[in-house]
Order: sequence, then structure tokens, then C-alpha cells
Amino acid sequence: MDPPRRRGRPKKYATADEAYTAKLAQNQKYREAHRARAASPAEVAAIMRDPVRKHELVKAAQERAASRRAWQQPTEDELAASEAELPVTPEWPQPLDEDLIELAGEGYPNVASAFQYVRDVVAGRIDVCRTARLACERHERDIARIGTPGWRFVFDCVKAERVCRVVQLFREIKGPRARRRLRLMPWQRFLLTSTFGWVFEATGTRRFRYVLCYVPRGNGKSTLAAPLALYMLALDGEGGSEVYAAAVTRQQARLVFDTAQRMAERAPEFRRRFGVEVSAHAIVQNETASLFRPLSRDATSLDGLNVHFAVLDELAQHKNGEVFDVLQTATGKRSQPLMLGITTAANNQSSVGYEQWQYAQRLLEQKIDDEQFFAIIYTVDKDDDWREEKTWIKANPNWGVSVMPEAIANLCLQAQQSASRQNAFKQKHLNMWTSSAVLWMNMQVWDACGDRKLSIEDFAGEECVEGLDLATKIDLAAKAKWFRREVEGVGHYYLFVDFFLPEGAIGRNDAYSGWVSDGWIITTPGEANDLSMIEATVVDDNNLYTLKDVAYDPWQARMMAANLENAGVPVIEYRPTVGNFSPPMKELEALALEGRLHHNGNPVLAWNVGCVKIQEDHKGNIFPRKDSNEPHVKIDGLVASLMGLGRWMFLDATERDPSIVFLTSATTTDSVPAHAG
Repeated sequence: MDPPRRRGRPKKYATADEAYTAKLAQNQKYREAHRARAASPAEVAAIMRDPVRKHELVKAAQERAASRRAWQQPTEDELAASEAELPVTPEWPQPLDEDLIELAGEGYPNVASAFQYVRDVVAGRIDVCRTARLACERHERDIARIGTPGWRFVFDCVKAERVCRVVQLFREIKGPRARRRLRLMPWQRFLLTSTFGWVFEATGTRRFRYVLCYVPRGNGKSTLAAPLALYMLALDGEGGSEVYAAAVTRQQARLVFDTAQRMAERAPEFRRRFGVEVSAHAIVQNETASLFRPLSRDATSLDGLNVHFAVLDELAQHKNGEVFDVLQTATGKRSQPLMLGITTAANNQSSVGYEQWQYAQRLLEQKIDDEQFFAIIYTVDKDDDWREEKTWIKANPNWGVSVMPEAIANLCLQAQQSASRQNAFKQKHLNMWTSSAVLWMNMQVWDACGDRKLSIEDFAGEECVEGLDLATKIDLAAKAKWFRREVEGVGHYYLFVDFFLPEGAIGRNDAYSGWVSDGWIITTPGEANDLSMIEATVVDDNNLYTLKDVAYDPWQARMMAANLENAGVPVIEYRPTVGNFSPPMKELEALALEGRLHHNGNPVLAWNVGCVKIQEDHKGNIFPRKDSNEPHVKIDGLVASLMGLGRWMFLDATERDPSIVFLTSATTTDSVPAHAG
């Protein structure tokens, strides 16, 4: 007697033997059907000799390929709806120029929209900041150079249009347009068409290898980067494509990845046609061995990558350039790799993000030539009032679309009541680099006082006061030189700062090596600063200028001061106290605001000034601080400058009234240190 039927066994089979026999028969049936469909080698050879049959097979293959590509192209109804849904705002000018209407009619509406945006920005019909306008002017210059001798690039409308159409077939994830097709704004079309449309004329490969976009928060950075990553994974025609989203933290990197993940999940046709599989930690295309995943900030684990596309989200937040450098060097084996840095400004002006910002500015101003670097920066101009709506519109290209006017107005109102909120508002919503978490110096005002053409050689023989800050022997030391001239009866002050750094400390900050190469930092041999070399430069200054005083901190440089005094250099102790630093800090800020401060645009000094946080006591005195949790920041150049300016203020005061007792090292009873240099 057969055992009772186990649970799960088909009811039509009474025993296990019957079920097993039926399974064997079914498998045999499948094998016979497969053999019946498959042609033998002899049959294949006969088909290839028959031109009619061969043509039928080729035509069928072409139809399958066309069906596969059809997903990339929206229908005419979708295109019409795409244009109808776009809001009529200053960022979406209408109508197109006549020649661009023809271009749109030929099947390139996204390219036509991008070109119209460029024309309107250059003509001033769209109000943007100077750097965004320079990016558009660069595009027009490049278009005019097509076909000229020595110009290697052409603009491929087909490739530019294709990526825009594909991106707009994905669905938005968040906001009022969630689950609807993504619709690009004109500035985004300009970004994408420039990135993918410019190609080498000889090879057809992409021109740009690195694209940098600085734009305020809320303008759709992740929404743009996510579908672009999916395009580069599955539709760029790259075998074994490696796509990565990298940020300062893994959680930040997952913002772009998670958005792409949900977009892919809501595009079943995309997954089916291109064999894309979505998992919790990766998106893969097995047929081409391609993958997309987020990366952690641990740069030591990134070696061995072969990057085809990388999204560097919030590049300005990276404390160092390790991830950036590893990803950039990992693109060397690809024929047309692409790195997309898309970010908002921050407050760390020694970061790789600020370094790239400055590089992009020099590129757009045509001070350097890098044909494979595309950059666009949306921010404000130096004369703009950050409290006015027209300034907000200028900085936010998605104004009225994903950036809501009422919300920005409310945030600005709050920022006017709080210095800390003011910095956050300027950073996140106007894309401005600020000085620190608590505002002291307005860096736009500081930068406006700079003049790279200012030369210290022009001050030979003039009166000078110096300040020396030797806060640490194993990192930056600074020597500030102050001069004064009368301009139309008003005193103007001229500041030059020399920085010294031991050769062994160059690797402690990513920016040091560049500043050394550019001559902004003087290196001394060994692991610690050579104080005798710094001392020799002061003696040289005494011969070049009329030194009135050299202010120094006695705790740091007592031996040097004795040597200088023996060499005939006038030296004076200047203790780092609240009473000694508050007056020159207030005076320095006033000089900058009144336009009576002039410096030579030293980027190391600008970084130092930008690192300063202020602290105010109950008497209204202020003194410089730096964050003890951020040991990489330095304020030595500012401290030396304050010492020199404070000493000059004392000399002026005693000249006017010799009975004045200024708070100096000999008289002060306030021993609170003014900085933690």
C-alpha cells in the first residue's frame, strides 16, 4: 500500500513515482521542442546561401533592435505634453528663435531649448550671475569655432537629444510631480546637451571628462543625477560600465543611489528591455557586466575601480580630496569617462570643493584653458543684496518650479535676525561660500579688497609695521606687513602676508602643495619651521622698508626677538589677549567695509580669514577663534595681521596724544588668550 500523499504533491499524482515519471516526460517534451526550433549547421548554411531567407532574418533582427530602442523615444503626444507642462517663467523663455524652431521640428526640441537658453542668458533676457553667463558665452564661442583650424570638436545633436529624451522618460519620486515624467528645465538641458553633445570630431567620443555644477539647494541636483546614472549604466554603450555615487558619507551617497533605485523600480519597461536588475545595494546589467552602487568615504577601499561615470554629490562637504583623487585616477582606462560634481557651497575654504570652485572660475574667466572641463556656477554677484528677491531668482535657476518663493522669503526673514542662520541661508539658498559657522568677515567684502596686481616692490623704503605669529613650529607660521598711504586725504592700508611651512607638513592639507607651487607659501627644510630663516627675512625687511615696529608673541619668539633687537630691528611684545585683539579686529572689518583695505589676493590669507569664528564677551569685546574640532583649519595669517594692525593703531594713538595708555603687554591684566592658533 502506497504511503499517504505528502503535502505539496500535485493531487493528480497518487504516488511519488508517478510524479517523478511525469516530470521526466515533461522535461523530455521541452528538449524535443527546443531541438525542433533549433536549426542544424547544415540548415544554417542553407539559409545563409538563400538571399531571400537571409534578408528576412536580418529584417527581423532589425525590428527587434528598433523595438528595443523605442523605449528611449517618447511619443509625439508625450513630447507635446512635455512642452505644455513647462511653466512660463523667466527661466523658460518663449518663443524659440526661427532657426531653433526649425531645429526643434527636425527632432531636436531639447537641443533647441538649450540653445535658446544660452542666447537669452547672453543677451540679458534671463538674469543670472556672472559665472553662469560666462559658461553660456563659452558655449557660443565654441559653436562659432566648429570647422576652424585647430578646433577638434563638433556638436552632435543626436547624442545631445537622446540623453535628454531618455532622462525625461523616468518618473519623479518626490514632490507635487511624483510619479509623473521628469521634465527638464532649460538650464538642465543646457547642462546635459553640452555634456553629451560635444564630441571629438575624429572619434565621436565625448569631449568633457569632468562636469562641475554648483547650484543652491532645492534645484533638483539628485533628481538630475539619478536618471543620468541609469543612462550611463545601461544605455551609453559601455561594456562593463562602473557607475558610482560618492559623497562625504555613505548616507549622503545613497541619496542619489536611492533616487535612481526608485526610478528604476518604477520603470519596468526599462528594466525588461535592457536587462537591468535592482537590489538593495546595487543596480546591475548582467548582459554587459555593468553595475551602479554608492561608495563610502573610506578612500583606502576604492583602489582598483575602473570608473565610467561617477557622481560626486555635495563635493563642497568633502574635508579632503582623497575620494575625488581616487575616482579621477580610476577613469584612465575608459575612452570617454565622465565625472559629475554637483554641489552647493559650504564654509571650508581649504576643501577640494572650494579648490574646484576657484578652478572653474579661472576657466570661465579664460585665465586657464581646459577643453575637457565643463563648469557652470549659479550664485550671486558681489554687488547683489542677498535680502532682495531678484537676487534669489538669479541664484536659483529652478525658481518657482522646485524652489518656492514663499519658503525662501521666510528663510531670508529668519536669516536677518540671526548671524548663524544668515550663513546657512547664504550657503544653501544663494550658493555663497561663507567664512565660518558664525559670521565675522564678509568674504565677498574681503575678496573685493583684493588686487593680484598689487606688488610689495612698490612699497620699498616706506614705513612698515609687521606682526609675527609663530603659533606652531610644525605647521603654518605667518609674517604680516602693513603699509599706509594717504589717498585724497584718507588713510588706506596695504597688507601683505608671508607664510612659512616645513617641507614635512605639506601633506597635512590638500591645498598646501598648490599654494607652495604658486609661491604663496615659503617652505623651510625639515619637519619644523626654520626660525632662523624667518628671522633673516625680518632683517631683510628692515633694510628694504622703514620698520616702525615688529610685534611678536613673547611666548613663541623670545629668542628670535633678542636676536632681532641685536640686529637693530625694532621689536615689541604683543600678548594674545582680548584687549589687544578686539580693537584691531573691529578696525580691520571697518577698513574692509569702507574700501580702505587693500591686499594682494593671497588665497592662504583668505582661507585663514574664512576660518575665523568670533566670540564676544559681556563688554562687547570680540576675539578670533577657530573650531577645536577642526584641527585642519588655521588662522595664523589673520593673527599676525591683527598684531601688526593693533601695533600701528597704538603708534598712531600715542603720536596724537602721548598720555594715552593703550592696552599692551606691559599694562594689560586681561590674560584671556585671543586665539587658539
